[in-house]
Amino acid sequence: MPDFCDVYTIFLVILTTELLAFIFVLTPLGKIGYNLDYIKNNLLADLAMTSLFMQWIALLSMVFLCGIQRLLHNNIIIGIISYLIILLITYLVSEFMWQINSSFISTESYSQYKIFLIRNLIISTIISVIILRYFYIQYQWKNKTKALAAYRIQALQARIRPHFLFNSMNTIASLIRFHPNKAEQVVEDFADLFRASLTDNQYTTLQAELTLCQQYVSIEVFRLGKRLQVVWDIDKIPPDACLPPLSLQPLLENAIYHGIQPLSKGGTVNIAGFLQNNYITITIKNPLPLTTYKHGNYIAQQNIQQRLNFFYDSSAKLTILQSDNTYQVNLHFPYEKFGDKKL
Repeated sequence: MPDFCDVYTIFLVILTTELLAFIFVLTPLGKIGYNLDYIKNNLLADLAMTSLFMQWIALLSMVFLCGIQRLLHNNIIIGIISYLIILLITYLVSEFMWQINSSFISTESYSQYKIFLIRNLIISTIISVIILRYFYIQYQWKNKTKALAAYRIQALQARIRPHFLFNSMNTIASLIRFHPNKAEQVVEDFADLFRASLTDNQYTTLQAELTLCQQYVSIEVFRLGKRLQVVWDIDKIPPDACLPPLSLQPLLENAIYHGIQPLSKGGTVNIAGFLQNNYITITIKNPLPLTTYKHGNYIAQQNIQQRLNFFYDSSAKLTILQSDNTYQVNLHFPYEKFGDKKL
């Protein structure tokens, strides 16, 4: 069953109840005998009383359902008890409304009281079954969607790891012959780095991702030496922001592999970020060789864009700015604190 304490669920119940109140009030207007005078004089009053009556039932039901959901964990039991609670509240509110109405108008008979009570219980029986079933199906659909998204995210992360592994192994291989001591150190650093990349967490902190990038740069420095310079300008971004794992390291890897490595004199990779209007923007900029060293297949960029879509829908994006001399990747996503993100 859905979370009856959730604000969205409560809003949906209130909205649905109000729409039903409109239907109940407007339905009799199609019968013979209703005229414009009735519509002008009584329609709003009937709508107000019907809405008040139905909203009382809806909100009181949500209060009790929220309470029992925290105590019970079996969906079948919760569903049965929820159904019975709604009927009980319908009976109590109907009784209360009848008593109030009787204190002002004393012409109602016992037969009218029974018709009023039975009618409300029948309507409540039908509507509550439909709404509870709708909530159940919607909740199951959301769970399946989340599970499918989690599986796809894991598949995307599993796909990007070999890309990271192969390039790192090439770095180690290039050092073994000429710098065996450095190669040994790189293997140890690479083991720590790859262990961090194998996490199954669906999201990580920006600080952890930047640490991973810095570890990767330290490995590449062993291979490229002074040819590789990295400028970090990341003081303006919150370290507790969450994002998918391996969102920055593959972009930095591409900048070094396709931008710095082909240049005989090397170059500088600039990594900058800032927070504005609750959105984080991170840019990775590298020089672009006049002759392309090797065409990439854009696996990393497409992979990261897909994972951003899973996490943030259309509110996050990866854009590329390319000129004759530079290549820049911009990562733009909403700022959400680690632990607050719900998938």
